[in-house]
Amino acid sequence: MMVGKKISRETLLLSVREDDGDEGHVEELLGAVGSRSPSRPRHIYSRGSVDNQTVARANAWGLSAGDRVGSEADDGDDDEEEAGRSDQPLDGQQRDNACFTLDEDSDTDLELEDERDQYDLTGQVRYREACKRLGVIPASCFLRTMQKSEVSMAHHGLGPQGAVALAVPLVTNTSIVKLNLRDNWMEGVGGAAMADMLKENCYITELDLSENRIGELGAKALASMLLENTTLASLNLSQNCLDKHATRHLATALSSNQHLQHLDMSHNRLGEAAGEILGAALAENTGMKSFNLAWNCIRGKGVIALAKGLGANIFLRVVDLSYNGLGKEGAVAVGQGLKDNNTLEELNISVNRIPPEGAIHLAVGLRVNKTIRILKMARNPVQSVGCFAVLKAIQGNPASAVEYLDFSDISVDQEFEDMFCSIKESLPDLQVKHGGKRRTLQKTKS
Repeated sequence: MMVGKKISRETLLLSVREDDGDEGHVEELLGAVGSRSPSRPRHIYSRGSVDNQTVARANAWGLSAGDRVGSEADDGDDDEEEAGRSDQPLDGQQRDNACFTLDEDSDTDLELEDERDQYDLTGQVRYREACKRLGVIPASCFLRTMQKSEVSMAHHGLGPQGAVALAVPLVTNTSIVKLNLRDNWMEGVGGAAMADMLKENCYITELDLSENRIGELGAKALASMLLENTTLASLNLSQNCLDKHATRHLATALSSNQHLQHLDMSHNRLGEAAGEILGAALAENTGMKSFNLAWNCIRGKGVIALAKGLGANIFLRVVDLSYNGLGKEGAVAVGQGLKDNNTLEELNISVNRIPPEGAIHLAVGLRVNKTIRILKMARNPVQSVGCFAVLKAIQGNPASAVEYLDFSDISVDQEFEDMFCSIKESLPDLQVKHGGKRRTLQKTKS
């Protein structure tokens, strides 16, 4: 019962109330939660906190003030007991009895404390109690695996409230390092729960929140978390209904965060404006090694801004811009970015409507780039002319590091094949994948 009361006092999801637009929905699920002060007081389960330092505020599950430890009723009893004590000196027998009583009580307190600590080392009791308060069924899979280093809760249908309950034990969990919460329909409330948890948890390094529809509310909370968290290295936000508004929050965090190394924002609806926002953030970021922006309808000015940011970034190793619509202008901008960048090793610009002229401009950057090892240009209408231009640029660059070219579904002609054979002599490890040799029509003899 003591543990249950302790959980009921825990204040989680303080950052959720920062979004006024969804405040009513959040309060319906969690009850009124006080805003976190600038100094951000620790939760009662935070490392280094103690019970008698608990901040008095409305609890997340709407319990009455009578459930708090150190209530007015208890203080009154202590005062009456203190007033009823005698000031007369004790005789020898009384002193012995008093000493025995104190020693016995002290041993009992220690035993109860040890027993309580050993009982909930994994956080199972806190999780069950949180589920009870929120009216959700505990996930047996999580109960079985929460002591492991890698936990997968993908496709479990947790929902917003289930995600909130899951966040409670994760605040102090020290076992889980990789957490997969893919496709759980967590929405903004669940995303904010995970964000607030990560402000306290310093063990989780990889988190998959893809396919959860966290939207702007979740993105805003996660951006706030990224300004504080120093251990999260990989974050997957694919398919989360993120738009330019959500991107604005995340871009601010990316400009300052130096610890996140891998970010996946693919399959969202960022658009051209978001590309411009991310381009500026990309130029300032000093931590990321891989960035996935595939399937986001980024084109026009957005692509140009991203290419400029790519040229200024000196930390990224892998970038995926496939399925966006770069076109000729985007290919020209990327080619210029490859001139300036000296760290990128893998670039995917497949399915981007790049014409032969775009591939030729891209090749200008490849003629001087010294780090690109893998270039993927599959399913672009560059034709054999564009493929030939790229291959010729590599041949003309003595310092080229290219090892793999992907021209899937693009037919090449005999001229390309001859060029590839000559390059293989100087670059024997170079591999090229294409859509096959184009057949030439020959006149039949009459």
